[in-house]
Amino acid sequence: MSVQTESGAVKLTRKDFKTDQDVRWCPGCGDYAILAQVQKVFPTLGVPRENFAVISGIGCSSRFPYYMNTYGFHTIHGRAPAFATGLKSTRPELSVWVISGDGDGLSIGGNHLIHMLRRNVDLTFLLFNNQIYGLTKGQYSPTSEVGKRTKSSPLGSIDEPFRPLSVALGAEATFVARTADREQKHLAATLKAAHEHKGTSFVEIFQNCNIFNDGAFFHVTEKATKRANQLILTHGEPLTFNGGEQGIVFEGFEPKIVDVADVGLDAIHVHDEGGSLAYHLALARLRAPEFPSALGVLRRVERPSYDEMLNAQVEADREKRGRGELKRLIEGPEPWMVS
Repeated sequence: MSVQTESGAVKLTRKDFKTDQDVRWCPGCGDYAILAQVQKVFPTLGVPRENFAVISGIGCSSRFPYYMNTYGFHTIHGRAPAFATGLKSTRPELSVWVISGDGDGLSIGGNHLIHMLRRNVDLTFLLFNNQIYGLTKGQYSPTSEVGKRTKSSPLGSIDEPFRPLSVALGAEATFVARTADREQKHLAATLKAAHEHKGTSFVEIFQNCNIFNDGAFFHVTEKATKRANQLILTHGEPLTFNGGEQGIVFEGFEPKIVDVADVGLDAIHVHDEGGSLAYHLALARLRAPEFPSALGVLRRVERPSYDEMLNAQVEADREKRGRGELKRLIEGPEPWMVS
């Protein structure tokens, strides 16, 4: 529960962000781990509880607002970015978080997502990627791998999957990151970094669906295999993995794995969050079994946020012409008749 410090300020804890609702996810679902970290991180952000808003669409992950003791909306399929854009634009002081899944965010909601990203609305978008439709019981999703056998693809899916980070980078998002449900410390650090960014923060979270797609990311998260399959990104540090024994170099635009002992640490490419889109896209496309998966902040650049520019535009016009009147707006300057 919240406690009052000697200065009189209220210090929030995880309990302040828990609700009395029964958490209705399948036992063992990766959503539990993500919920726990969000509830732990929120009290550390210095934001009053009443200034948080959690918005979701439709899907397993979209039950999130019920379990967060904040303001929020459980909206309609794929439209959470539109609701969040409207809220942040009219209430810029709020910390707005959008929760979505690979189906909700990249299928019916794909158009809303890319326009939110290009506008650079100052909010945090968490995309839970389990590479399957969970709520509707196991159909293949926009991120499922080619050949995925499901109820809706009994002979194996033939679609080339969306790569969430590639989509975000294609829309020139200003903050693009990836983390995983089982990497709790990394998840918490990524959430904090996303909150601190001014503009749209897009975070893909590898999330295990133990009922319909169990183990989709175990090569990245299991103790026995993650050492060779995690490329942890740190700005200004070389791209090394497998205990520092291997690294990534670039030949032109193409990444290549090398042994650090053979080429020396100075030859390994140094991660730059503000680098070129081509470089960030190359990182986003690294995937097993040829490459480790990049975890961390791929891209972080600064440009004005949509809500900031919109409110500045409105304020400038208000100073010039004064406040508007609803009656004049309805009547309009050019009334017309229908005969």
